[in-house]
Amino acid sequence: MSDKDVVVRRKSRTKPKLERPRLYKVILVNDDYTPREFVVMVLKAVFRMSEETGYRVMMTAHKLGTSVVVVCARDIAETKAKEATDLGKEAGFPLLFTSEPEE
Repeated sequence: MSDKDVVVRRKSRTKPKLERPRLYKVILVNDDYTPREFVVMVLKAVFRMSEETGYRVMMTAHKLGTSVVVVCARDIAETKAKEATDLGKEAGFPLLFTSEPEE
């Protein structure tokens, strides 16, 4: 090799493997006091559901005791659950939304 020859060595680049953020589900908990129409209104306002979808989610919670409303990132799930629960409290109803990790 002469002085003018250049040796190029490739460096292998490793991409760090990023884990997807853990998803959380927002759960509507049934109660015997909050009117069905109010629950559907909250689902439409907070979760941007249609009238029909909100009604189906509300009826699932009514029949089974709970219903999954949406699955999303943790901060969004906690914010939406709090916002929806606060709307119920402001209206004087014991409406409850919770968030928990998805399995």
